[in-house]
Amino acid sequence: MLANNSTPVRKIKVKVWDLPTRVFHWTMIVLLGALWWTAENGEMGWHQVFAYSLMVLIVFRLVWGFIGSDTSRFSHFVKPPGYVMAYVKQPKHISIGHNPIGGYMVVTMIAVLLFQLVSGLFATDDIFTEGPLYSFVSSDVSSTLTSLHKSNFNILLGLVVLHVLAVIVHGLKGDKLVGAMITGYKSVTHEVKGEVKFRSNVIALILVCVLAGVTANFLILPLTAML
Repeated sequence: MLANNSTPVRKIKVKVWDLPTRVFHWTMIVLLGALWWTAENGEMGWHQVFAYSLMVLIVFRLVWGFIGSDTSRFSHFVKPPGYVMAYVKQPKHISIGHNPIGGYMVVTMIAVLLFQLVSGLFATDDIFTEGPLYSFVSSDVSSTLTSLHKSNFNILLGLVVLHVLAVIVHGLKGDKLVGAMITGYKSVTHEVKGEVKFRSNVIALILVCVLAGVTANFLILPLTAML
C-alpha cells in the first residue's frame, strides 16, 4: 500500500483493549445466545441464571467504564454530537478503541441491556417463573414490564445485527475489529498521540469476584437449588 507520495505506509501495532474488556465482550455474546436459547425452549430457570450472570457483567462494565483502562472508559469514546457529526462527514483514520459512532452504539447497547435486565426482575411467565421483584409491583405493572421485556429483546437483536454489519464494513476497510478484540492489538497506519494507559487486571478480577459473589449468594444459588 502506497501513500500519495509513493512512499510505503508504515503500519504500527498498538495495544488497544485490555483483557477484562475483551473477556466481557465475548462472554456477553455467549450469554446473550444462552438467554435466547433458554427463552425459546422454555428453560426459564436457566434463563434467570444466565440473566443474573449477564447482570454481573453489565455492572462490571459500567464501573470499568469509569475506573478502567483508557480505551475502556466512557470519557474516551463518548463524544459530543458535534464531534460525531464531524467524524461522519470526514472519518480521518482508524480509531484507537471505539470510534465516535461506535461509542454511541456501546452506550445504546448497555442501556437496552440494562432495561432488559431490570424489566426481567419484575416479569412473570404466568406459569412457574417470576422475577425476584415480582411481588413488589401490581399484576398490571408486572404484565406491562413482561410485555416490554419481550419486545425489548427484538430491539436488542436489531442492535446486534447493526453491530455485526458495522464490524463487516470496518473489516472491508481494513479495520480488523474482531482480531483486535481477540488479541487486544490493532494495526494502524497513523501515529498514536499519547500513551494508552491500562488498568491492572487484578483490580478487574477483584471487582468481578465481589459482584459475582453478591449475585450468586442472593440470586443464583437460591435459584439453582430449585433446578
